[in-house]
Amino acid sequence: MATIGLDKLFYAKITEDEDGNETYAAPTSLAKAMTAELSVELAEATLYADDGAAEIVKEFQSGTLALGVADIGPKVAEDLTGAKIDDNKVLVSASEDGGDPVAVGFRAKKANGKYRYFWLYRVKFGIPATNLTTKGESIEFSTPTIEGTVLRRNKVDGKGNHPWKAEVSEDDTGVSASTIADWYKNVYEPAFTTVPSENGEG
Repeated sequence: MATIGLDKLFYAKITEDEDGNETYAAPTSLAKAMTAELSVELAEATLYADDGAAEIVKEFQSGTLALGVADIGPKVAEDLTGAKIDDNKVLVSASEDGGDPVAVGFRAKKANGKYRYFWLYRVKFGIPATNLTTKGESIEFSTPTIEGTVLRRNKVDGKGNHPWKAEVSEDDTGVSASTIADWYKNVYEPAFTTVPSENGEG
């Protein structure tokens, strides 16, 4: 179903243990969202046999998230881009800056009035682009755009995979109300029930 709205844009800072496994801080508001564009790159390989394609493998490689936002405050810019707030509370960007990856969550309103919720588990942002326009005869808003690279996370889920995105619609069959209610309390952690194999091994 098509989406017609976007709001509740949050981010969560990441800390990593010695193996690179992520732990997420409590989510905090990033900015008022205007647009979000997500594009994905796949690594693809084709095995040919008997004059035809025998197997095709497509795996997530990386993605790009472009966010149009109303404004990014100094603290958020510091967290996302590595810029620093000096003693006079001025945000200073340096050529050596490089922000740490964060998780990004948001929701999109669907045509039926329900919401689809998202978490991107590992996004590394660049410097926000700023568009400035001199005042003319009509009012024109200039808003920043920030672009990040979406990566898979290091920590594996219950199936031994490296997730990069979690997505759910509140009107999907069987979705618990608590899953939706808790979406912004913590970064969503995949939950898989281990099914024992026939030989008794789980």
